[in-house]
Amino acid sequence: MITDRGDWTIARVPAHSTAMAAAPLPLLDATWLAHRYDPGHDAFHLRRVPRETHRAATFLTDEYLPEDSAAPLVVRRAEARAAAPAPAPLHWIFHSAFCCSTLLARALDRPGAAMGLKEPAVLNDLIGWRRRGDPGPDLATVLDDTLTLLARPFAPGEAVVVKPSTIANGFAPAVLTLRAESAALLLYAPLATFLGSVAKKELEGRLWVRTLLTGMLDDGLARFGYAPRELLALTDLQVAALGWLGQQRLFTELVERFGPSRVRTLDSATLMARPREALAALATLYRLRFDDAALDAIVAGPAFTRHSKFGNAFDAAARAAEHRDAAALHAREIEVVVRWAGEVAETFGIALAAPAPLLG
Repeated sequence: MITDRGDWTIARVPAHSTAMAAAPLPLLDATWLAHRYDPGHDAFHLRRVPRETHRAATFLTDEYLPEDSAAPLVVRRAEARAAAPAPAPLHWIFHSAFCCSTLLARALDRPGAAMGLKEPAVLNDLIGWRRRGDPGPDLATVLDDTLTLLARPFAPGEAVVVKPSTIANGFAPAVLTLRAESAALLLYAPLATFLGSVAKKELEGRLWVRTLLTGMLDDGLARFGYAPRELLALTDLQVAALGWLGQQRLFTELVERFGPSRVRTLDSATLMARPREALAALATLYRLRFDDAALDAIVAGPAFTRHSKFGNAFDAAARAAEHRDAAALHAREIEVVVRWAGEVAETFGIALAAPAPLLG
């Protein structure tokens, strides 16, 4: 049963799908993905997902993971945590969508150094559970155990970098508090580019930004004083701009609360113009072992030369041309909404360029 939508569908976990695993469990290595969480039974659904499947999947959701004839391993939360190996360093890419976040998570798949987890569905489950207000165990404790399961390394010495879906950004303060050693990159597209991406996706993109803003209102991340009737009167791109501004305000609050030694920001235009510098700075933030040869290989590799979602050849020039086409087609609407959003940002003291940039 579908109960909410954000970047991707949030569905209730089927409570009757399979039986609980018998204890004691063997050590649950990183190939056992903590895929879903069922608050009714306080249990994780684990799926066998080897590294190659992680690499090939656009996102770690049912839509993109290959069909598996085997039922998931359903393990009570306490038992799953007890069976997890020692955690790896855990870091984050929080993003406001359409900003090369999937590209960056793919780039961090470097055996021996790091592995990027792309939008694990289990975090969507926790957000959906919180928004519905369903009964269950203490959310902070469940989130803490979820972080332990996400932090299982694929190889000795590796870090894990999680790129949640945008709908999970409301968890950012909690996860950075629960894991004091974690660092986070806050990634966003310039507003005009973001609006062009929304418009380019036509009906799907325009519906998505309305659903996103609804969730942000539930999470207290879109406090702009609009009554429900006033929000309904806004155009699709105005709604998109309010969501973007809410993310920018959250990013500023995260930098102020946790400091630039742990939290830095980056816009997608800078990432694509200076990919090697951005990766080197990100490796420093995350304390990853990326030497010059590794940086050169990543920039020349598929993350920066192929489309993150479709796999076709797609480099920085192709990306820029796509954005130009979208901007030209919707130029008047984007121009009007950018001007309006600037006035909203000024009223609420929101910086259009986030503080503590990763690159000077």
